[in-house]
Amino acid sequence: MKEIDARGLSCPEPLMLTAQALKENNGAVRILVTEPHQKMNVEKYAKDHGRKTVSEETADGFAVVIE
Repeated sequence: MKEIDARGLSCPEPLMLTAQALKENNGAVRILVTEPHQKMNVEKYAKDHGRKTVSEETADGFAVVIE
């Protein structure tokens, strides 16, 4: 599983990194973000592109796994 560390980055960088990772990988991608709105943006992007997500809160933000 490819992991993208977008913690501490400003919008739209986490979303741009998510888009690039999904374009380059057919498998699962794990995106690490800091803010709740970034988590929601990543989840919405994945849903809009027909992918499912599983999210969890971490010590320093959120991890979103896009399947």
